[in-house]
Amino acid sequence: MKILVTGGCGFLGTNLCLHFARAGHEVAAYDNLAKLEFERNPLLPPEARFANLRLLEEAGVAVIQADVRDLAALSDAASGCGYICHTAAQAAMTISWEDPLLDFSVNAAGSVNALEAARRHNIPIALCSTIHTFGPDNIHASMREEGGRYVRTPPGITEDEPRLAGAVTPLRASKRAVEIYTRCYIDTYTAKAACFTLTGLYGPLQYGGEDHGWLANFAIRALLGKPITIFGNGRQTRDMLFVSDAVAAFEKFLQNPVPGLYNLGAGERAAISLNQAVALLSDVLGREVAVEYKPDRFGDLKYFVTDYSRFHKACGWSPEVLPAEGVPLLVEWAKEALSP
Repeated sequence: MKILVTGGCGFLGTNLCLHFARAGHEVAAYDNLAKLEFERNPLLPPEARFANLRLLEEAGVAVIQADVRDLAALSDAASGCGYICHTAAQAAMTISWEDPLLDFSVNAAGSVNALEAARRHNIPIALCSTIHTFGPDNIHASMREEGGRYVRTPPGITEDEPRLAGAVTPLRASKRAVEIYTRCYIDTYTAKAACFTLTGLYGPLQYGGEDHGWLANFAIRALLGKPITIFGNGRQTRDMLFVSDAVAAFEKFLQNPVPGLYNLGAGERAAISLNQAVALLSDVLGREVAVEYKPDRFGDLKYFVTDYSRFHKACGWSPEVLPAEGVPLLVEWAKEALSP
C-alpha cells in the first residue's frame, strides 16, 4: 500500500514513516520543512533540523516538500494512496498566542484540506488533536493533590468531557476545529476518519523545546547540563504515551477503520508528574538534574490522564510502554542525537 504522512519529517510523522516503510509499504512524507520550533531552541545543533529528513531518505521514503495549506498539492500527493496519516500541525501553545493566523491556517484549514483529500480519493485518514481542546475549568475543579502530584476521581478522562471549558486560546480553538471537521466529514460524507486526541507523546526523534515536547526537552537539557524549566509547581500530571504506541494506534485504525473521535494516551498506569519525570531522569542519568521553577503559563492544563477505552473497543488498541521503560529509550536516543 502507498501511505501518505503529512508532517512526515516531524517527530510523530518520521516514526510513522519509518514504521510503515519497514513493514513494506510505499511511504511518502509530505512536509514543508519549516521548523519554527527549531529556530526558537538554541540548545539544538543546527544539523538537528534536518536529521529526520536524512533518516527518511536513507530508509527510501519519498519526501514531498509542500504545505498542507495547499489543497491542490496535497490532493495530488494523496492520489494512489490507501491511507493518510495527518500529523502536520502547529502544536505549540506559545506560538498560537503569538501568531493566531498561522495557527488557524495550519491546524484548522490544513486539516480540512487533509480531510478533503481523503474524501476525494475515498481513503481512510487519521488526524491528530490535543488534550488542550478540553480546557482547564472542569478538569482543574475536579482534581486534588495527593502523593506530590495532581490526581482525580475517576482518573481517566473520556471523550465526553466538556470541550473548551475555560479560556479559549488560539491552539484550543484551532484543534477543536480539527475535531469538529472530522465529525463533519464522518457525518456528511461517511468518511473513514479518526481524530486522535493525544496526550504526553514522547520518544526518540523528538527534538523537544519549552514550547512543545516537554519530556524530550527535559532530557535534552539534562544531558547538556542545563537546568530544566518548570512553569508552575511541577505537580502537573500527564499519562505519557510512548511514540511506538501512538504509531501502533495509527496502524490499528488502518486495519479496522472505525470512524470516530478518540482519546489516545497511555492511561493511569503511565501517569507521571513533571517533578516525578525529573526524578526519573535523575535516576537514569545517575545524577541530580537541576530545576528552575517559573510562574504558571496562561492556558496550561494541570492534569490529564486518558481513558482510552473507546478506541480499545473500536480497534483493539492498548498501550504497552510505561515511563520506566520509555524514558531510558528517550535518553539513549538523545545522547546520540546531541553527540558531535
